Amino acid sequence: MKMYYKIIVFFLLFFSASLVSMAEEVILPTHEIHFEGQHYFDESVLQDALGVKTKSFFQFWKKDMPKIEDKLLPTLKMSLENFYDSEGFYDAHFGIRESNTTVTVNIKENKPVRISDINVSSDYDLVPLITLKKGQIFRAKDFIKVKSNIINSLLQKGYCSYDLDTKAYVDLEKHTVALRYLLTKGDICRFGETNIKGLESIEKKIIISRVVAKKGEKFDPKKIKESYNKVYGLDAFDSVMISTDRKFYNNVPIDITVKELSKPYHYEVGAGYDTFVGARVHGLITKRNFLGNAKKITLKASWSQKEQLLTLDFFKPLLFTLFDYGIDFGAQIGYSNLEYTGFKEKKTFGKLYLEHNEGRLNLRAGLGLENIEISLLDNLENNQVLKQAVKEGTFTLFYPYINAVYDARDSKLNPRYGYYLSAYMEYGIPYNAKASAYVKTLLEGRLIHTFGDLTLAGVAKFGVVDQTKNEVPESKLLFAGGSYFNRAYGYNEIGVILSPTADSIQGGSSMLNFSFEADYPIWGNLYGAVFTDNTMLTDKSYDFSGEYINTAGLGVRYMTPIGPFKLDVGWNIHDTSQYGISFQIGQSF
Repeated sequence: MKMYYKIIVFFLLFFSASLVSMAEEVILPTHEIHFEGQHYFDESVLQDALGVKTKSFFQFWKKDMPKIEDKLLPTLKMSLENFYDSEGFYDAHFGIRESNTTVTVNIKENKPVRISDINVSSDYDLVPLITLKKGQIFRAKDFIKVKSNIINSLLQKGYCSYDLDTKAYVDLEKHTVALRYLLTKGDICRFGETNIKGLESIEKKIIISRVVAKKGEKFDPKKIKESYNKVYGLDAFDSVMISTDRKFYNNVPIDITVKELSKPYHYEVGAGYDTFVGARVHGLITKRNFLGNAKKITLKASWSQKEQLLTLDFFKPLLFTLFDYGIDFGAQIGYSNLEYTGFKEKKTFGKLYLEHNEGRLNLRAGLGLENIEISLLDNLENNQVLKQAVKEGTFTLFYPYINAVYDARDSKLNPRYGYYLSAYMEYGIPYNAKASAYVKTLLEGRLIHTFGDLTLAGVAKFGVVDQTKNEVPESKLLFAGGSYFNRAYGYNEIGVILSPTADSIQGGSSMLNFSFEADYPIWGNLYGAVFTDNTMLTDKSYDFSGEYINTAGLGVRYMTPIGPFKLDVGWNIHDTSQYGISFQIGQSF
C-alpha cells in the first residue's frame, strides 16, 4: 500500500498545475484544420508553425481534432507563405477551403531553392563552421545559424573586432542560391576596466570580487555570463545588466548597471511531500542586503513526522582578500531532530566557514561544533530484527572540515555533458579524554556524455570513517539510500550490508556506491530512463571486501523550464519485494 500511496501523491502533484490551467482556460471560437498535398513536411510541423492547437500527450482520452483560432484565419495564407519561404520553397501555392466548422488547406510545394555555390574568403578557418552543403535546400534559418556560429566562434577565441559580410544571392528562375562569406578576423580583444553604476549601500569591491572577466585577460563571452550569474547570485539586486558594447582599439570595458533591492525581505511558506520524510511543512524568512554590502541572514524551519529542523544562516561576501582572491564568510546555528531506522538523533550545531569560488572551483574550509543525543527508536519494519546494538548517549564533537568541488557540467539541474568532482574531509579533535578522534572522508565523481539523444551518466562515491575509540555517534557513520544514492531504498535506509538482500541499522565505516543511468526521449518533453545502483557498506575502516546490494530501475523525466521533474522506481535485483520510489526536480547526476 505504501508504494501505491507514493504513486498517487506523485501524480496528484504532477497533474495539479495542468488541472488548474484547464479550469481557467478561456474557450475562443475555432475551426478544425487539415492539410493535404504536402510532401516535405509532416502535418505536425505545419501545426506548430501556424499555432494550431492539438491534444497534449497526457490527454489520451481525447480525440485528436486540430483547431485553429478564427482570429488567425485572415492571415493563414500569409503565414503559410512565410513558413515555406523560410524553408526554401518560394514557389509554393496554397488552396484554402473554409466551411462553418472546418478549414482544409491544399498545398502544392513545387521546386525548392537549392545551394549551388559556396564561396569563402577568410583569414579564419570557417570550414568546420559552415555546415551548409551544395545541393542542400536553402533555409533562411540555417543560413542565419551559420552566421551566428561564426560570430560565436570568433568571440570565444577573443576576436571581437571582426569584419564579417555574408550574402545569399537567390536565382528564382533557376531555383538556386549562391552563398558568400567574407571575413577579416582582426586582432585579439582584451577586457578593460570594470565600471559600475547604481550602487547605494554596497561597496564597489563586493561587485568586483564577483567579476571573473579581469582586466587584461582575453575577451571571452563565457566570462561575461559567469560574471552576471555571480553578481546576480549575491541576491541583493532587482536587476543586473552587463554590457561590453564599447570598444577602444580592441580594449573592451565592462559596464555593469545594477538596481539594489526595493524589497529586501523574502518570505516562503509551503507544504509538500518528500520521499524521505513524507508530508512536510516549511517556512523561511530572509533579509537580503542585511545591513548593507550584500550580507544575508536567513531563518528556516520545517516539520514532518520524521524530522524537525530549525536553522539560522548568515552570509557575508568578501570578508577579506588573500593573494587577490576574495574570501567569503558564512555561519550557521541550528537544531534538528531526525529519525533513522532503529534510532533517533537530536542535534544542536554551529558552523563557521570561509569560502572562495573561482570559475568551476568552489573551496570551503570551516569549523563545526555539534552536540548529538542518540536514542533507540522502535520503528523497524515487520520483517526486521535488531541484531546489533546502537550506542545511546550524548556526544559532543568539535572538528575542522574542508570541502572542494570542481563542477564542469554544462548544467546543474539537467546536465548532458561534463564531469563533477568533490572531496570532503572532517577531523574530530580529541579535545579531552572522553572525546573521540576520527577522520571522515567522502569522495565523489560524476561523468556525463550525450550521444545524439541518448544521455549516459556514471556516478562513483567513496566514504571512510576512521576512528580510534569507536566512540563516534551512530549518525556520523555512513548510510546509503535515496535519490542520489540507491533508489530502491529511502534516504539513509541502508546500514552495514549483511548480504545482497539484507542490511542492518548500524552505520558503516567504509562505503562504495556505483550508479549508471541512460536517459532517452520518449515523446516531446517526456524522457525515459533505466538505471542501476550498487552499494557496499562495511563496519570496518578501509574494508572494501563486503557484499553489494545491487538494484535496477526505471524512471520518467518531464522537462520543465526549471529542470526535469523525475520519478524513479528501483528494485533489489535479488529480492524485488524490496523497492523504492523517489521523485524530485533535477537529475541524480
